Amino acid sequence: MAKKSPEPAQQRDVADSSKVWSVFSLVASLGAAAVARKGLTTSWKAATGKNPPANPADPDVQMREAVMWAAASGTLVAMARMLAQRRAAGYYLKSTGKLPPGLEKDV
Repeated sequence: MAKKSPEPAQQRDVADSSKVWSVFSLVASLGAAAVARKGLTTSWKAATGKNPPANPADPDVQMREAVMWAAASGTLVAMARMLAQRRAAGYYLKSTGKLPPGLEKDV
């Protein structure tokens, strides 16, 4: 038996839900990344007494310093974004009663 396609109103709801989630997730990720970078910059200054490298690829930046900054900033920013998206998904679930589009569990 052929599956019945969703009604136009349902399709609109899914599309609207997807757009809301996309914006919500993006805002959460960008906010978390900005907070993580600010915290990391402050911590770097406190630990080293100088500003972090503006461009780790610059040959004038010591290799050790460039690697440390790239590893620390990449790890912490990625973790902050992941945690923010998880919190946003939890809020979305509480608000709508279902997981965000793309995060539905496999049956």
